[in-house]
Amino acid sequence: MPRPGRLRPLRIWSGAVTAALALSFAGTGQASAADVNNAKNAGFEAGLGGWTCSAGSGTTVSSPVHSGSAALKATPAGQDNAQCTQSVAVKPNSTYTLSAWVQGGYTYLGATGTGTTDVSTWTPDTSGWKQLSTTFTTGSSTTSVTVYLHGWYGQAAYYADDVSVYGPDGGGGGDPAPTVPAAPTGLSATGTTSSSVSLAWNTVSNATGYNVYRGGTKVTSVTGASATVTGLSASTSYSFQVTAVNAAGESPKSATVTATTAGTGGGGGSGSGLPKHAVTGYWQNFNNGATVQKISDVPSQYDIIAVAFADATTTPGAVTFNLDSAGLGGYTADQFKADIRAKQAAGKKVVVSVGGQNGTVSVSDPASAANFAGSVYSLMQTYGFDGVDIDLENGINATYMSQALRTLSQKAGSSLIITMAPQTIDMQSTSAGYFQTALNIKDILTVVNTQYYNSGSMLGCDGKVYSQGSVDFLTALACIQLEGGLAPSQVGLGVPASPSGAGSGYVSPTVVNNALDCLTKLTNCGSFKPSKTYPDLRGAMTWSTNWDAAAGNTWSNTVGAHVHALP
Repeated sequence: MPRPGRLRPLRIWSGAVTAALALSFAGTGQASAADVNNAKNAGFEAGLGGWTCSAGSGTTVSSPVHSGSAALKATPAGQDNAQCTQSVAVKPNSTYTLSAWVQGGYTYLGATGTGTTDVSTWTPDTSGWKQLSTTFTTGSSTTSVTVYLHGWYGQAAYYADDVSVYGPDGGGGGDPAPTVPAAPTGLSATGTTSSSVSLAWNTVSNATGYNVYRGGTKVTSVTGASATVTGLSASTSYSFQVTAVNAAGESPKSATVTATTAGTGGGGGSGSGLPKHAVTGYWQNFNNGATVQKISDVPSQYDIIAVAFADATTTPGAVTFNLDSAGLGGYTADQFKADIRAKQAAGKKVVVSVGGQNGTVSVSDPASAANFAGSVYSLMQTYGFDGVDIDLENGINATYMSQALRTLSQKAGSSLIITMAPQTIDMQSTSAGYFQTALNIKDILTVVNTQYYNSGSMLGCDGKVYSQGSVDFLTALACIQLEGGLAPSQVGLGVPASPSGAGSGYVSPTVVNNALDCLTKLTNCGSFKPSKTYPDLRGAMTWSTNWDAAAGNTWSNTVGAHVHALP
């Protein structure tokens, strides 16, 4: 969500990015003895030799590195996405595995000029080294391809190391070939529902993917160091192991971990006291030109009020809340607390939102997870908040955020409200950190209100590209979550309350209502039509109640009434 005085910039997605979002990874087989790494200076030990970086964006650094003595650091600036490229000699009609270890901001890896289908893959912000990997097959006359890495506009610098274009020797490379990876360590169960178990493990050096085994049988393959196994029976114990794979082969199995599924089905056990269909609105604890409000001014159409925002402290993972009394016309803490109690007496929920566009809260290890849970619980006790909203827009560690929220749930009890407001890119794949977190805590999660704005064009669940600002964008992207493991009661549509509420992506309340009808009743759809109805869809969210007020409360009067009238 936007912070005071700023709107998040419009992000226009390139064809390469769209291709990245559509990728599916195929398993790799045993490597041929003639295969080599065709990339030159793959570990950047020779500086930028063999590489060209746009606008002087790239350099080499001695820390952090994945291996060796150097790595690439490339920093996006302005309209430059810090793209670094290398021309790699390849053989025609040959298959290659492209991989690289990356860290830092949003990072993309791809190849162009393959002569067949160009490929790419990507990852959101990551605080540790993570391997990106994909494959491509060259055309009948292709003798070279361009391999590229790039970041994203306005995002943090990215680091890259140990690039590999592994396959038949094209005559221009010859860096060391990959070896079979070691067995993963640290396998643990991070969450359970009545029908799923979420797992996480330590990243394995030079692995391009992982296989997950249940009771000795392979059940899924993933590229990141976590997975959610679904389709399980309630109140049942299961054993799991994981292996690491790359072009050289598969590792031995990890140690076994056992997990027992929950005894009850569904999700959203933390929605106690909410109507079946609910409206969420963000309340601004600052004055940025929208109507200044007290909590008591928020219209009754809003069932969940997310107070934006909590602030980071100097303690890793911990947050605090500072009411902007001066900016809100002398609104006192005592009035604020009393207004929260009055809303709760009227059946509403009030949560504190963590993050926003400029939020810098990082939960990346056990200590920061404990600090997060403890500090949020303290705010709940101090101000009377019903729970927390996760609106982190600079990356999320699924393992430790899940741990933090489960600890918070243990402290607060079953009435805890947990909401999320990921960006569209965060919910394109179940392997993304936000999506993983939502699935990890499905049994205590209230609702995920994805921000369907400020994002440009994105992929829908049918693999087609849709432009923001349309009913299809809302329905086809929500379908990804609905089919990806979240309960319909945990899915909401996040939109701006007025054109002033976002940099791009505003849709009229009528379009929002049409999308709600399409998903719940298969009426008023655009060109995209879901394969079935989702009558339990939770509802809609808006940024913000203040911008809604500035526009005469048109959004809440129109969308709110429609949400509450859904079957």
